[in-house]
Amino acid sequence: MKTKYIIPILVIIFFTSCKKNDYKKILHDPLLYSRTVYELNGVVMGNNFSPVVASRNYAYASIAGYEAIAAGYPKQYQSLVGQLNGLLKVAKPYKSESIDFEYASLLAFCKVGEAVTFPEGSLKLYTDSLHQIAVTHGMPAEIIDSTENYAKELAKSIMAWSKKDNYLKTRSAPKFAINDSVGRWIPTPPAYSEAVEPHWAEIRPMAIKNINNFKVPPPPVFNVKDTASKYYKDVIFSKNAIDHLNPEQTHMADFWDDNPGKLNVSGHVMFITKKFSPPGHWMSVVGIGAQQTKSDFNTTVCAYAKTSIALFDAFIQCWTTKYTYKTVRPETVINKFFDPNWRPHLQTPPFPEYTCGHTTISAAAAEALTSVLGENVAYTDTSELEFGIKSRSFKSFRDAAKENIWARFYGGVHFHNSCVVSNQFGTIIGDSIVKKLIMKKN
Repeated sequence: MKTKYIIPILVIIFFTSCKKNDYKKILHDPLLYSRTVYELNGVVMGNNFSPVVASRNYAYASIAGYEAIAAGYPKQYQSLVGQLNGLLKVAKPYKSESIDFEYASLLAFCKVGEAVTFPEGSLKLYTDSLHQIAVTHGMPAEIIDSTENYAKELAKSIMAWSKKDNYLKTRSAPKFAINDSVGRWIPTPPAYSEAVEPHWAEIRPMAIKNINNFKVPPPPVFNVKDTASKYYKDVIFSKNAIDHLNPEQTHMADFWDDNPGKLNVSGHVMFITKKFSPPGHWMSVVGIGAQQTKSDFNTTVCAYAKTSIALFDAFIQCWTTKYTYKTVRPETVINKFFDPNWRPHLQTPPFPEYTCGHTTISAAAAEALTSVLGENVAYTDTSELEFGIKSRSFKSFRDAAKENIWARFYGGVHFHNSCVVSNQFGTIIGDSIVKKLIMKKN
């Protein structure tokens, strides 16, 4: 782990094991919450989830963590009950019990995060280590018991809510029908994978009431014959740009690639390399931003929750658009009409082109994160170091989101117009969520 805000939990235990009655110093450390999110990031990456599915894990887990803080600090934080679609109630702590709400937040995050998509147990070793910290560092046994019981019940209530978002129903929905008509998306090399999550528009949004209120204008009309057409110019712009990338543009594209399962082909050998997906990248940015602003535990939890909600809803809006227009990727168009040997710089993701998912969710996340941590938080994003990619520095979260417009274009996987429109609508979505949700009071 090279990301600077990460502190291995075993190191924490080892270097502080000689101290007693200091459990609050350790368990209330915002860096530990970021470390916990990173742990889920690793599980999500290891299971090779698509970006949209990954956003579901982060959102429900982060909301569980936040609700523990809202319950423990009601004068400072507002519960999301009644603010999020379908969230009508969550488990409440008994007034007669003493509960450590920061510890409960960590546990609830883990319990929901590991169970939303995959079987429970993925984070057992990690949660066991949290329990050991509580025991070793002097948390009274009655507080441990009441806190762990509360976290368990809170996680159950969030899980019950999650099961009504249509996710399970879409698991058995029909696959996307391949139809090689002009301008329509078809699978791309090297894997020629089927379309990812064609029914994600059916998933229940969290904060947005009606996704149709965020309809995107149609993309330029497919036309590769008229050299004066908008579409033709977009195609040529993409081809020429990728044919002449400079080192800075290449680094930008690689930094924002975030392909969770790149298929590498060398002769007859094929293997997959994994990285954090786009929402995983932004969850890392939340941790970096929280550390940069020296945010306390509760503010950090709030930042993760609001950002993950924005990511989740932005994906639904974008996927609704993708499978409405079903547009072809630059690689397919250029190969068929201009150059059969042309390849984009990055590997083309397996779903329609318009609009751009990464640019949409980046803009939405930037709005949510800005609302919690501040307008002009300059930071260096170190989250790609562990994948061998140099860090990049930004003047603000919005600055990073705007760079993503060009990053996806330089990757050769999107037309520039698509990225521009995606940033605009991602910003609108993020702003609407910020205006709707009441989380940190005053």
